[in-house]
Amino acid sequence: MRNQELWAKKNVLIVGMARSGIAAAQLLCQAGAHVAVNDMKPREAFGEKLDVLNGLPIEFRLGEDGIDALNGRDILVISPGVPIDAPIVKVAKEKGIPVTGEMEMASTLLQGALVAVTGTNGKTTTVSLLGAIFEAAGKVTHVCGNIGYPLSAAVLESKYDHVVVAEVSSFQLETTQTFHPLSAAVLNVTEDHLNRHGTMAVYTGLKRHIFDGQDEEDYAVLNWDDAACREMAKGLKSRVLFFSRLSEVPQGAFVRDGKIIVRLDGREKAVCDAEELKIPGPHNLENALAAAAMAFSRGVPAPVIRQAMRTFQGVEHRIEFTRELDGVRYINDSKGTNVDSTIKAVQSMKAPTAIILGGYDKHVSFDPLADEIVKTPLIEHCVLIGVTAPQIEAALKKAGYTAIHHAASMQEAVEMCRALSRPGGNVLLSPACASFDMFEDYEQRGRIFKQIVMDLK
Repeated sequence: MRNQELWAKKNVLIVGMARSGIAAAQLLCQAGAHVAVNDMKPREAFGEKLDVLNGLPIEFRLGEDGIDALNGRDILVISPGVPIDAPIVKVAKEKGIPVTGEMEMASTLLQGALVAVTGTNGKTTTVSLLGAIFEAAGKVTHVCGNIGYPLSAAVLESKYDHVVVAEVSSFQLETTQTFHPLSAAVLNVTEDHLNRHGTMAVYTGLKRHIFDGQDEEDYAVLNWDDAACREMAKGLKSRVLFFSRLSEVPQGAFVRDGKIIVRLDGREKAVCDAEELKIPGPHNLENALAAAAMAFSRGVPAPVIRQAMRTFQGVEHRIEFTRELDGVRYINDSKGTNVDSTIKAVQSMKAPTAIILGGYDKHVSFDPLADEIVKTPLIEHCVLIGVTAPQIEAALKKAGYTAIHHAASMQEAVEMCRALSRPGGNVLLSPACASFDMFEDYEQRGRIFKQIVMDLK
């Protein structure tokens, strides 16, 4: 672990005791800090999740707002779920206490080579594929960050010759200052998280912030086909690589005659046929192009990239085949947590489909999704659940779509889709919304969907 002197003997308060907060507490204890942890939920609400902290010299301030716990602290570390305008953050700043995020804190102690990916959609698939590529290259690799395995946990395990591949959210980028990935990518930018960030300008600016800690030796990888991403190239200190499935780019990754090509510093290599990818859809071709450009920029040979791309099967909860029953395929896309992600799932369907939509309200428009569903006659039924069901219904009706059904639970939604479907069709869970109105997170939502499907007789 490097830079331990930055944290040794510092009095640190960590706010938010989900996975990131727990891992941050473990890491800071190892770095020699005096650690206190805070969460509005009482200890008993965590069940056994905090047991990993037993025996560590930690002060627990649970079941309170944490403002009193700021007294005597040198720094406040917040988990991604804590907004930068939260009351405790405001009070800390008023008291002159520096505020940082779990990912920023962990990156200061990281030993391995860091690469990072952000964007509205495709992050988990891209970092998972990148991890497979680096592993194929013989590197010990840690895939972490917003994927559910915090960077702090990876830092505890990593060594100097390891590769750390981080999925980075806009929430985490709110608090980064020195975060320094050697290669970083923004995959795309579409409307999301406006309930937290307010405007698209703020949200887009946060995505671009992933490059701010880079220098002239580093690489910024951007989607040429996305206007907002293309604009981000202006003024960057790092070397810019583009990826595109529609055009040849001067440096980066693109498709020519059906083949994925990487090009860097005058070297051009064919990686594999685009049709060899096992992950479906044009969006996954873009993810693969981004991963190829990033891996090539880190010196991974094209044949190694080819090997990983030909065998990578995708990630859980992202257009994941679950079961075929009575000739109907059930597909779990619980990671479809925003409109653009679900549009891509809709575009990937090749058979008549009943789709389950709805969830937590992130204050976005469902009109683009409704328009896509109307353009896609394969979407024969929409079953709506959750808080946003009325909004989605209104958008669908405005677009002229009427095959709308309502369900009060995931169980009812699955059973309704089964009754509406016929052999050769699909049942697709792709909610276009976050899960917090009915579930802990998209992973729990996806697991419950899969369990219900597997229990169907």
